[in-house]
Amino acid sequence: MKISIVTGASSGLGREFVYLLDKHENLDEIWVIARRENRLKELQEQSNSKIRVLAYDLTEKESFAKLSELLKEEKPEVAFLINAAGFGKIGSYKDISLEDSEKMIDLNCRAAVAVTQIVIPYMPKKSHILEICSTSAFQPFQFLDIYAATKAFLYRYSRALRVELFPRHISVTAVCPYWIRDTEFISTAKRTHNSSYIRNFPFSSKAKTIAVWAMSDAKLGLPVSTPGPVCILHRISAKFIPHELMMGIWALLRRI
Repeated sequence: MKISIVTGASSGLGREFVYLLDKHENLDEIWVIARRENRLKELQEQSNSKIRVLAYDLTEKESFAKLSELLKEEKPEVAFLINAAGFGKIGSYKDISLEDSEKMIDLNCRAAVAVTQIVIPYMPKKSHILEICSTSAFQPFQFLDIYAATKAFLYRYSRALRVELFPRHISVTAVCPYWIRDTEFISTAKRTHNSSYIRNFPFSSKAKTIAVWAMSDAKLGLPVSTPGPVCILHRISAKFIPHELMMGIWALLRRI
């Protein structure tokens, strides 16, 4: 059985990846993972492919045991693993609760690594892993400090894992988008006391555009996907401009 697995599939970028897989890939099933079962069932009704709904909360360890057991039972071939689950909070360290801070680390880092490690044994040659990072992985960001740090972790993990998987001919692509206007990220991130630290989100992209670009880059075997002109500029700039200066530039941009 040939399948693909998408985490964070209930909305936003994860959902757009499911649409692409449904439309363009010849799969027996698409396994969709997210907490909101009702959203996943809506996706199931909208798709031509067979969708297997896995209503897992990836901040809970038992979810990984369930996924591992299911893979052992079904023994599928996983053509695509897309780790799109994640969230962020905007604000100063004093405005974000310890619980939210820990959840960002759990979902953005621990869950992505756990799912990846569990799924890799079921991936044949020419399969693809997409780890959804962010342009915030390229530099430290004040008032997005924990979120940016989690994405830097995932970015570095992806880059190293790619080299380790060369002998198995499995590609790993770190997808690093800029702001995406039509996902729940911005609204969730702003749901913090004093979240006006970032006033606007200029030059933001659409989830569909990001998904199409990222999927093309993954099929080309690129190590990093920067899906848009702003992403590309940010990546290049962060290579040459000291982080202290980049944070100074960010201090100006976030007030615009």
